[in-house]
Amino acid sequence: MTMDERIESLKSKHASLEATIQSETCRPRPDDGVIHELKREKLRIKDEIVRLTTVR
Repeated sequence: MTMDERIESLKSKHASLEATIQSETCRPRPDDGVIHELKREKLRIKDEIVRLTTVR
């Protein structure tokens, strides 16, 4: 996998997590624990994207 492919894959996962967070938030009784973990993972992915783009 090339660096560009890796970055695109991470961007896709990041967008998917955003959609999942939005879906969870809109539920009648959203699970704050799940939302917190999803946001943590989303931030981890964003940090990796930034790290990879600055290395290039």
